[in-house]
Amino acid sequence: MSVCRPKGFVASGVHCGVKAGDALDLALVATADGKPVPAAAVFTSNKAAAAPVQVSRSNLAATGGQAAAVVLNSGNANAATGAAGRSSAEQMAAAVAAALECAACEVLVCSTGLIGIPLPIDAVLSGAGPLVAARKGTEAAPLLGARPS
Repeated sequence: MSVCRPKGFVASGVHCGVKAGDALDLALVATADGKPVPAAAVFTSNKAAAAPVQVSRSNLAATGGQAAAVVLNSGNANAATGAAGRSSAEQMAAAVAAALECAACEVLVCSTGLIGIPLPIDAVLSGAGPLVAARKGTEAAPLLGARPS
């Protein structure tokens, strides 16, 4: 399995435990240097937007349409999860930002999967470091298939 990425960008994927088994469930697409670039997004017009949509909208507004990375999880949509879901989406962005050494508002968040179930944020946070390390191709976390310790 591989991820296509344009020149100047890097991508990685790991299994962090959102999904059962060994399926990759956390992905990253980021600028190679961790610096923000012009970004655009299309969001739902639904008034009940999921937490990742709320956070990504807010982050794009805060940066004037700039982003350094997008972190994505599968297996849990983090939708219909209230304030706890919003906090989890913000924590996802912050964890990836810390590992990339960029501002949290420069990271967009996407989630897909089951609706109405709290995101297992501890699993996602445990995968953030290996996910960012994997984009560098380090031995500790190969490009795809890394497992958080």
